[in-house]
Amino acid sequence: MSLDIPLLKKICETPGAPGYEKRIRDLVIKEVTPLVDTVEVDNIGNIVCVKKAKNNKDNKKVMVAAHMDEIGFIVKHIDDAGFLRFHTLGGFDPKTLTAQRVIVHGKKDLIGVMGTKPVHVMSAEEKKKLPETTDFFIDMGMDKDEVVKYISIGDSVTRERELIEMGNCVNCKSIDNRISVFILIETLRNIKNFPHDIYGVFTVQEEVGLRGAQIAAHSINPDFGLALDTTIAFDVPGAQAHEKVTELSKGAAIKIMDSSAICDYRMVDYLKKTADKNKIKWQPEILTAGGTDTAYVQRMGKNGAISGAISIPTRHLHQVIEMAHKEDVQSCINLLSSALSELDQYDWSH
Repeated sequence: MSLDIPLLKKICETPGAPGYEKRIRDLVIKEVTPLVDTVEVDNIGNIVCVKKAKNNKDNKKVMVAAHMDEIGFIVKHIDDAGFLRFHTLGGFDPKTLTAQRVIVHGKKDLIGVMGTKPVHVMSAEEKKKLPETTDFFIDMGMDKDEVVKYISIGDSVTRERELIEMGNCVNCKSIDNRISVFILIETLRNIKNFPHDIYGVFTVQEEVGLRGAQIAAHSINPDFGLALDTTIAFDVPGAQAHEKVTELSKGAAIKIMDSSAICDYRMVDYLKKTADKNKIKWQPEILTAGGTDTAYVQRMGKNGAISGAISIPTRHLHQVIEMAHKEDVQSCINLLSSALSELDQYDWSH
């Protein structure tokens, strides 16, 4: 099965900073509506898609969460010369902002560039200093009178970068977490026989505190939970073996823990056995820094959920050149599909 690259490209390139997910939400609703029984949008903006099992004799529910938002910025000041100051929405390594184009989503979309003090006029001490996000401004190429016709305080800003294929990989901004949005859509498209009702949830505001997942899990109260998200693939020059977390082309990553959740040992075991049974390539993941929707899928329902996560190994996270391997993406689709189809075939007792 080949990946639908045009769909993935559209998903990755559509803007949707935390709290400003409308455009990506509209796209996802259009894609999933023909694939599920019901689609609803809750008060915070999560998309909740339900695919009913034909014979759910135990009335069990499984929630699968993939967050729609991408790291971005919000305009907080327009100075007298028309330059924008911004606040970050999500985690950034400031040095990755250098020499980047952004899109300011005002009354119309406008391209801006990240600017900072030129190296030619920096002092020796300034050259040694690591940059901070507050060192940067957005240059719109217009004076203030023109800027304020289109841009206001509170407008969202996203990064500008198209998806390309590189060898056996895809490369774009916002692979985190649009690759998971793609995986969940493709799974909902392909899965036919499954024992429990599937609640596919495309969550909001994950990058600023897992906010959408809290609301969705509390409302759904799932029996089982799976989160989909990217994870670090530090399989590059200079990395020590113990630092890699995951590696590209080694398969879907089965999460054991991250900084906000210890996955249920039964779900970890189930995912491993399901992958082996179906000859799906996989690798273990322990992410000691960085949390995912897994945490609130697991513990925000009234009864708690037997939860785990399938992660997509990704290089260069939170940059505009995030990279995932096509075979790993397909492995994640296959593992999620198999896991949802065979949930009733495992002994879930403690």
